[in-house]
Amino acid sequence: MTLPLPDPARPTLHRTFRLQWEDMQQRWVLLYPEGMVTLNDSAAAILQRCDGAHTLDMLIDDLQSVFGVQGIAPEVHAFVKHAFERGWLV
Repeated sequence: MTLPLPDPARPTLHRTFRLQWEDMQQRWVLLYPEGMVTLNDSAAAILQRCDGAHTLDMLIDDLQSVFGVQGIAPEVHAFVKHAFERGWLV
């Protein structure tokens, strides 16, 4: 699965969304004017790296290094595609 993004893609949060740690829920959340999305740890780790400075390949390499795993590219691509479709990323 490939993303319909220019190469190299440098995903970043859309300006109407804010990634934030919620103490009450002990979870990362994505806040937007109409509400909030509660994120699992994997989604939060990906979105934390969507800062416009990292290409998608850099983001995947960083995640694999930090978490000591390999072969996560398909899952990361799928999540980033989902986040683009939801308008979370630009």
